[in-house]
Amino acid sequence: MMNMTDAIELIAQFEKTRILVIGDVCLDRFIRGDVTRISSEAPIPVMVSRQEHRMLGQAGNTLSNLSGLGVQAAIISVVGDDLNGEMIRTLIQDCGADASAVITSALIPTTVKTRYMSTHQQVFRVDTEPVQAYSTETENLLIAQIKKMIARYDAVILSDYGYGLLSDRLIRETIGLATEHSIPVLVDPRGSDLSKYRGAMVATPNKKELAEATHGMRVDTDETVILAAKQLIATSGIQNIVATRSQDGMSVIDSESHFVHLRTTAREVYDVSGAGDTVIATIAAGLASGASLVDAATIANVAAGIVVGKLGTAPIRHIELLEALKSPEGILYPPEDSHAAQIMDWEAARDQIEKWRARGLKIGFTNGCFDILHAGHVNYLNKARARCDRLVLGLNHDQSIRILKGPSRPVNDEISRATVIGGLSAIDLVVFFGAEKEGEDNTAGNLLRMIKPDIYFKGNDYTIDRLPEAPIMATFGGRVELIPLTEGLSTTKIIEKMRNPSESAA
Repeated sequence: MMNMTDAIELIAQFEKTRILVIGDVCLDRFIRGDVTRISSEAPIPVMVSRQEHRMLGQAGNTLSNLSGLGVQAAIISVVGDDLNGEMIRTLIQDCGADASAVITSALIPTTVKTRYMSTHQQVFRVDTEPVQAYSTETENLLIAQIKKMIARYDAVILSDYGYGLLSDRLIRETIGLATEHSIPVLVDPRGSDLSKYRGAMVATPNKKELAEATHGMRVDTDETVILAAKQLIATSGIQNIVATRSQDGMSVIDSESHFVHLRTTAREVYDVSGAGDTVIATIAAGLASGASLVDAATIANVAAGIVVGKLGTAPIRHIELLEALKSPEGILYPPEDSHAAQIMDWEAARDQIEKWRARGLKIGFTNGCFDILHAGHVNYLNKARARCDRLVLGLNHDQSIRILKGPSRPVNDEISRATVIGGLSAIDLVVFFGAEKEGEDNTAGNLLRMIKPDIYFKGNDYTIDRLPEAPIMATFGGRVELIPLTEGLSTTKIIEKMRNPSESAA
């Protein structure tokens, strides 16, 4: 197997690869709120909605994982002629992927899965799904897109969620075209008869799917998984099987009966949904970059160990994978009893916040320059931390402070400021923000929109109606709280005293 250096070099090649995803796509909606009473109309809980998150699901989640890995990705799929379909197109474009081959159908609504969450529990789920088969006309349009595009890609993923987009004819056409161009096809399979994927290079069934495809063979041990995978290869014509096995990791079995078992690298498991999408995306990126199947699966196993520590169908990100590979234990963040707050980018901060929120923790946020840390800052931050379970600090980066306060500031650079303030027990996470040029938005508004804290703290030298962030908090159900400040203490006064000590003494 590859060493860490080889793995990192391989991941660096991902951005040069092009991968095409074909399959069912849906909109995943997560509505979070509080359940505090039972309805007077029926014995059911009443949930007050606080926040809503929308993300790509099914084949869209595979696409998001590819984009997160830096791959140049495109998707061929179908959405309804509705607002949810437009949202899916927007989300595809937002993640940097190509949505030009997404077909709109007036006959079939966009698939939507809406999950209602209270703390870390799912209260219930509402699905909107197609109620009729795709027409021959739609099938012809899909195949025409595949014929037009496939030669430009280094790998193809068939993401089958059983909604009918991947018809037997479409699968045959795709695998045939890919074979002509020597392009590997990877399949996230569905159904009891996987011979419809004959000729595919890799299939990635989970334990349940592997058992169904082998008419109920046992899959509870290494040995039984190997036997079932051999049987599936023999009967389906798929060349290799990568069986995903939850807490047992994954097993790679090829047509020559060679096998490798890769044990799980997950440190904490919050949600396994979407892990299969991460696995197939990472394997495809590895193969497209020239790796062997075992090496690609090894990296995919690390990626899966990261995403199961996230809430919902959150994709892997390139930087997370690199950090995990550099750590011998795959630990991305220090234990929570550490007093050294991590400095994270916006996406990593959002992922960490989702982990905390999955445990029912209340997330607070405050922001500022904190150029020279003083007692007033410490008092303020301690008061804020006492009103929430985790406190995230938005720290103006150096250029942002120059715009706010002039070329002589900051006194301390951003890394020094983040390191000092991150050492306070009140701070759990530090994120940089701010404008790069004069005239740009220099507030924390865009950061708030991404991480969506429960409470935004600000000093009581402001009023809520003067805070540009207050309306933003209201859009996702957050609230603003003003914290009393310690009178007579400020960074500006400290700097003046340092410059004119005699005047300050007088």
